[in-house]
Amino acid sequence: MILLNFSHPLSAEQMAAIEALLQAPVQRVLEVRNQMDAQQPLAPQVTAMADAAGLTPMEWQNEAILVNPPSLNYSAVTLLAELHGRMGYFPACVRLRPVAGAVPPRFEVAEILNIQAIRDTARQRGR
Repeated sequence: MILLNFSHPLSAEQMAAIEALLQAPVQRVLEVRNQMDAQQPLAPQVTAMADAAGLTPMEWQNEAILVNPPSLNYSAVTLLAELHGRMGYFPACVRLRPVAGAVPPRFEVAEILNIQAIRDTARQRGR
């Protein structure tokens, strides 16, 4: 499994939680810078962000890929569209949530979202 991290670096505790939910090891974590310039068009910036992962077309289409999306909502949804175009399906995504009452603020792994399965289920409701 390759984890594409478009957000803050993940702690050892968060990585252990991800692997426990996946019931599989993460072999490679690719940290990808995701600072967006709000004054520039978004799509080219997201394309550059995906390019920065450094995966080949063969890897995009054949490797098991998990995504920790950026926190900024419009860059996250644009990134999912970009990755769908490269992969041919929506990748699974990590969802983090704040730890209640934690000082300083901390985040824990809440779940792994199977975005493709969510899409497929929605297609059935739309008929």
